[in-house]
Amino acid sequence: MAEKLEPAKVLYCGVCSLPAEYCEFGPDFGRCKPWLVENAPDLYPDLLKEANEKAADNVSDKLQSLGISSGGADGAPSSSQSGGTSKKEEVKRLPGGKLKKKDRQEVIIEKVVRNKRKSITIVKGLELFGIKLSDASKKLGKKFATGASVVKGPTEKEQIDVQGDIIYDIVEFITDTWPDVPERSIFFIEDGKKVQAG
Repeated sequence: MAEKLEPAKVLYCGVCSLPAEYCEFGPDFGRCKPWLVENAPDLYPDLLKEANEKAADNVSDKLQSLGISSGGADGAPSSSQSGGTSKKEEVKRLPGGKLKKKDRQEVIIEKVVRNKRKSITIVKGLELFGIKLSDASKKLGKKFATGASVVKGPTEKEQIDVQGDIIYDIVEFITDTWPDVPERSIFFIEDGKKVQAG
């Protein structure tokens, strides 16, 4: 008589419900990874290494944000951190370690001449004061009876292009229409130099 075979025990993924060894071929392997590391570490040893490296990176990032000099000489935390949260602000870092500067709240107005007689007035920075650029372009177009549109500038930031030379009339209109924009934060670009409007 032949021996009776036992049924095979299959471990099914708790996320995608496929057998654990087929998760990598499933719809979203990324979501399955934490479950596999916890419940089937022997099936995917590379995932275990990856999880350990991520944990080590997180620890090193936390240590870096605290600063190496924050601890006492004997390795105990300093009194400023043991009392609760630190008041140190997080600074956004760009690749290469450079700090990202916060945009200064200023409106820059520039006149560009094209075809030796047609001019365009460019207004940049109104969005930094919480002004919706599409509404601002409509108001500028109505006030000066000209075309005004929101376009992307060379730095990929949106700006308002107004047809015509209205560079000196526009300052009074901006300060009257939007009182949140002070006149001291409005600048002209003249001969490649930034000059205050006031």
